[in-house]
Amino acid sequence: MRSIIKGTGSYLPKKILSNDDLATFLDTSDEWITSRTGIRQRHCADPKLETTSYMAIKAAEGALSMAKTSPLDLDLILVGTVTPDYRMPTVACMVQEGLQAKNAAALDIGAACAGSIYALSIADAFLKAGKYKNILVVASESMSSVIDWQDRNTAVLFGDGASAAVVCGNDQDQSGFIDFDLYADGAQQKTIWVKAGGSAVPIDNQALLEKADKVIMNGREVFKFAVRAVTEAIQKIIDKNHIATKDIALVVPHQANLRIIDAIAERMNVPKDRFLINLDRCANTSAASLLLAYDEASRTGRIKKGDLILMLAIGAGFVWGASLYRA
Repeated sequence: MRSIIKGTGSYLPKKILSNDDLATFLDTSDEWITSRTGIRQRHCADPKLETTSYMAIKAAEGALSMAKTSPLDLDLILVGTVTPDYRMPTVACMVQEGLQAKNAAALDIGAACAGSIYALSIADAFLKAGKYKNILVVASESMSSVIDWQDRNTAVLFGDGASAAVVCGNDQDQSGFIDFDLYADGAQQKTIWVKAGGSAVPIDNQALLEKADKVIMNGREVFKFAVRAVTEAIQKIIDKNHIATKDIALVVPHQANLRIIDAIAERMNVPKDRFLINLDRCANTSAASLLLAYDEASRTGRIKKGDLILMLAIGAGFVWGASLYRA
């Protein structure tokens, strides 16, 4: 048996912040941002109305509708996020209550930008073990809440949004997840991090003054590590499964930076037109980005039955992974 994506959904906040908008208060320009990142705009959540849990519920409703699945049929809810509404309870419990999914267990997964692929892998394992039948995977991020809007190096990169997938077992054909490979390297933990807000460095007046509650990133090191690590992960998973790159119909990468995607495409020797890319409109939505791109492609008919799809993600930690999926 394989686990299959039965339905997907997504949510993007109403407010759009363009590169030109950023240039009104940052020393930057549309040309500078676009040439270095490929990003032209990003969605920013209203902190009072469009919380992480609100966006998660909206994305989940879309996935359940496409899957024609009742919330009462859900056994487990997994939410990938590093920007929860509160330290506790989990966003997953808030989604469970919002959907009235009374029969589902619920937990959050803190794998940063790799949250979707980690959550999908966990769902796949539970389904193959026969523990559950219907699992809701959600990724929701309010990155605008942890960005220093005066820091040009990070303010231009991130956006808010949510995505979701209903994952269930399939024993009718060969559709579904073929394999997952997950990795981590904790030695890189301070390459991209938020220093304050946990038990080691509680948020106090000094932390706020130093903006230690905001994302700190070494962009050059992130780029170098991401390209190498993801390329190696791709090679391992395609070799292990005896896949030729020419047989991969679509690649769904984490939407971090167009230069990273370009470098991976070049090393894979896969044409760029096979990559699902929406970061020009959505920017880096952290955990939400992978399924945001997948949902968009699914709803526009770009994903065809039988397509072999490669999914890729890497996030702070570092944590990263690759998966193969047959649509």
